[in-house]
Amino acid sequence: MGQKEAKARIKINKMLEDAGWRFFDSEDGPANIQLELHTKITKREFDAFGDDFETTKHGYLDFLLLDERDHPLIVLEAKSEDKNPLSAKEQARKYARSQNCRFVILSNGNLHYFWDLERGNPYIITQFPKPWSVKGYKETRPNPERLISEPVNDD
Repeated sequence: MGQKEAKARIKINKMLEDAGWRFFDSEDGPANIQLELHTKITKREFDAFGDDFETTKHGYLDFLLLDERDHPLIVLEAKSEDKNPLSAKEQARKYARSQNCRFVILSNGNLHYFWDLERGNPYIITQFPKPWSVKGYKETRPNPERLISEPVNDD
């Protein structure tokens, strides 16, 4: 991991803790962050990573944030400080789908995006969501059919 990515990770770790996510079991509850999620790869694929994981087509899920039942809730994809977090958009979408997650956070430690895969494009956030705040959001499902039947007044 390069110095810029390490700095980004330190900032991201602090923001996660500030939002109430836990790396370790505590009196507040069990850990709800998984790091570098267990991804099965072959030795050959691992060797292809070389010194820079970000230049390969394969990779690890950086952070997986879990709900109160230990189910995957949010994929957090971290990039180094010198990279635009949106550069990881498609990679993060694939990870989220593989984990059956609806939500994605893209971050480089300085710039952060929250993305509801069911509601459009990522948008900038200034702090990470709290574990409980995503629960209500998760229960809201967009209904595209409603647009068709929505009455529109002449005024």
